[in-house]
Amino acid sequence: MAFGSFEQGDEIEANAEINMVPFIDVMLVLLIIFMITAPLMSHAVKVNLPQASSQPLVTPAKPVDVAMTAAGAVMVNGKEVTMAELPALLGTFAKDTEVHLRADKTTPYEALAQVLSASADAGLAKVGFVTELPN
Repeated sequence: MAFGSFEQGDEIEANAEINMVPFIDVMLVLLIIFMITAPLMSHAVKVNLPQASSQPLVTPAKPVDVAMTAAGAVMVNGKEVTMAELPALLGTFAKDTEVHLRADKTTPYEALAQVLSASADAGLAKVGFVTELPN
């Protein structure tokens, strides 16, 4: 270790060399450890897996588009329906179907509440409000 010397006097020079030996020792130890453990990490255990029949995955249904005009007309997937027909029509869709609600900004809140209530009665709990981004 070259940290200093036993010289006495006014002209003691500082040692500016970096001792690389500990660094090299650590790197060699790590290299040996990785050389030993790397083959063990790629070793696969052979297992006889059981076979099982399964049902195909069900893809989510296409969302239902419900549009409301300012005049109070309700359209489901582009087809105009009345408020009385709405719960029965929404009941024909699967329970995990999403409802995309598009309403004019001047639509009364009561009409929106009726559509939300009809979708809840039909079991469609996922409702998304579709809006436009501001310019």
